[in-house]
Amino acid sequence: MNAPAHILLIDDETNLLHSLALILTGMENLVDTAENAQSAIQLLQNGVFDLIILDIMLPDINGMDLLGRIREIDRDTPVIILTAHASLETAIEAVRKGARDYLLKPIDPSDLMERVRDILAEQQQPKRRREIANQIQSLLNEMNQIENEKLASNAPTPMPSNNDPNRFLMCGQLKMDLHTRHALLGHQYIPLPPTTFDYLVTLARHSPEAVSFENLVEESQGFIITRSEAREIVRWQVHELRAALETDQRCPQMIITVRNVGYRLVA
Repeated sequence: MNAPAHILLIDDETNLLHSLALILTGMENLVDTAENAQSAIQLLQNGVFDLIILDIMLPDINGMDLLGRIREIDRDTPVIILTAHASLETAIEAVRKGARDYLLKPIDPSDLMERVRDILAEQQQPKRRREIANQIQSLLNEMNQIENEKLASNAPTPMPSNNDPNRFLMCGQLKMDLHTRHALLGHQYIPLPPTTFDYLVTLARHSPEAVSFENLVEESQGFIITRSEAREIVRWQVHELRAALETDQRCPQMIITVRNVGYRLVA
């Protein structure tokens, strides 16, 4: 059974927004909504979506301009454009800027549902490949951790002292114990999964410089993949880090998105 798709719906018409969200949720999707471009950009920077549905007329930024911003943040997620004022010029511009489809208002719910099903079906195979790759990597990390713990328990060498210069990595208020794989923010212990801890270490070693998606995966997990694949994996790890470190994940202050590049740590 396929996991629910995650859809971002952007429209400033509150009643229509709620109606479309109900329709899409009724199709067993997860739906986030935004009534303006600023809210949509924050959601895009902090989440991973399978489909974006975008109204052209927004109160703060023209929908076509927002489409360009979306493509700067995420080049791959399909976008459906909604408009009450269709023209050949806007259709051409939408396609040129990376829109997958183009629907007219008032929207026929059955037409929307059909388009959404078709597009999500196209996305399922690459999405499932990414999910399997992540699951395999998680299992490999767990196996490596078990083997490392087994070797450590059998090793006759004494535990390193707190004076070992290679044991601790400091970055601002963050302190990472590379032997026990524990992190402290100030005096507060921060529980992190092993792989997520490795991503924090990579960001800390480069801080405050930005680290690309590909380099984050290579340095943290040890394998080389494409930029698109790396971006998907890194976003989940960054989500975990922000959940552990940030006071407000919608306005991150420590794990900062660097558009078209990757992320950087400010500590």
